[in-house]
Amino acid sequence: MAKKRYTIKDVARMAGVSVSTVSLVINKKGPVSEETRRKVLHAVHKLDYHPRRVAQGLASQKTGNIGFILTDDHFSLVEPFYTKIFLGTEVEARKYGYYIILTTVPNQFSKEHIPRFLLERNVDGVIMAGRVPEKLIAYIRDMGLPVTLVDYYNRRQKTAAILIDNIEGAYQAVTHLIELGHKKIGFVGGDLSHPSISDRLTGFKKAMEEHGLPIVPEWVITTERNTSVPSGYQAMNTLLKSGELPTAIFACNDAMAIGCLRRLKESGIRVPDQIALIGFDDIDAALQMEPRLSTIHVYKERMGALAMQQMASMLENGEQSTEKVLVPVELVIRESTARKAD
Repeated sequence: MAKKRYTIKDVARMAGVSVSTVSLVINKKGPVSEETRRKVLHAVHKLDYHPRRVAQGLASQKTGNIGFILTDDHFSLVEPFYTKIFLGTEVEARKYGYYIILTTVPNQFSKEHIPRFLLERNVDGVIMAGRVPEKLIAYIRDMGLPVTLVDYYNRRQKTAAILIDNIEGAYQAVTHLIELGHKKIGFVGGDLSHPSISDRLTGFKKAMEEHGLPIVPEWVITTERNTSVPSGYQAMNTLLKSGELPTAIFACNDAMAIGCLRRLKESGIRVPDQIALIGFDDIDAALQMEPRLSTIHVYKERMGALAMQQMASMLENGEQSTEKVLVPVELVIRESTARKAD
């Protein structure tokens, strides 16, 4: 019978530490206490663990680089959601001795847009954040490189993914509005083919149905455009033309909520006195609004760190994981939501 080959996860489990701590001890990097170091080395010896630098079926680890890909519209100073995920990946990568190479690709992807680090095989694996072209995912998989997706998943292509608990977050946001006495609640969202947006609509519906509240079709506004401030502005404009208005709105992200807020101000409608408004993501701009935006906080840097941990594990184990990690969220209450006026 072949001897079982233990992985870095097995070592971490036996030593009672994280995978990144095991990596620090093995590579003799970073601040690790003497007690922790002894625990890790004992587990290494007990399991007869030997790190593998070449993994069958994956690109061999020769470069020490990990590619990080965003679409052009996700790489933004105005809405730095994905750049914070990148920051979390970059910081975590240092623990494993990897460098992160960042690039962007157009939404309308074709083969001439393949990143140079893929053409030159200058990376050992690829992390992609946000919605990315399916052709690009397939191309990378065909190269035999491990892939981790962040805030996106593709049902047709089995890949690892770090995901936001979108359904629970939306449920918390809408439940907050209901607890403030609101019964007429609208939804503003983007392209429902994106699983995050679809899940947030599911969470909205779940909260409404559990509290016996009607979902008014005219108050559910979605767009095939991106979830930007202008998209939120246009969605709010559509809602204003629908006749009777809801007393509260859940926007699928903060950018669209900010667009809604701008359009409401132009119409002389006061937030939260006449319409309460809550977003999702907790981007920096949410704190700069007047009133400040209630929202669902997403641990963006944590997601980036988890993506790097997942990538390091795949490179160590020599196989593409299909693990989906759901990252919890947190309700943040600010001034844009208030109890419904009698």
